[in-house]
Amino acid sequence: MRFDTKIAVLLRDDLAVWQRLNVASFLVSGLGTRDPEVVGKPYEDGDGTVYLPMFRQPVLVFEGDKEILARAHGRAVSRGLAVAVFTSDLFATGNDRDNRAAVRAVARDSLDLVGIAVYGPKNAVDKVVKGARMHR
Repeated sequence: MRFDTKIAVLLRDDLAVWQRLNVASFLVSGLGTRDPEVVGKPYEDGDGTVYLPMFRQPVLVFEGDKEILARAHGRAVSRGLAVAVFTSDLFATGNDRDNRAAVRAVARDSLDLVGIAVYGPKNAVDKVVKGARMHR
């Protein structure tokens, strides 16, 4: 199936494995609230047990250095795409309130980004992640 939209996560390439998994999980958690059509219907197994719905399309995970992340962030913001950010400061916080305060305390161009998630038209998202490589 071909989609006209794309979900992309871009992670900084110097993160530890546990950090990459944690950041990616946090980043995609808000996409369905901003754009509900990105979430499919609940799952059900053969015994009738119902499971939570998931995204209706793949999530592509990319990696890049600090500069690639900063460029991608700028491109996503300038295109008005749905963007989630995770900064290095969030590794030192322990709750949503403190996370939001840590991001709010820093100007957009000074954020120490370790990851972003982007959702939007496929061509626009492709331009945002240009220069990044698929996560290995």
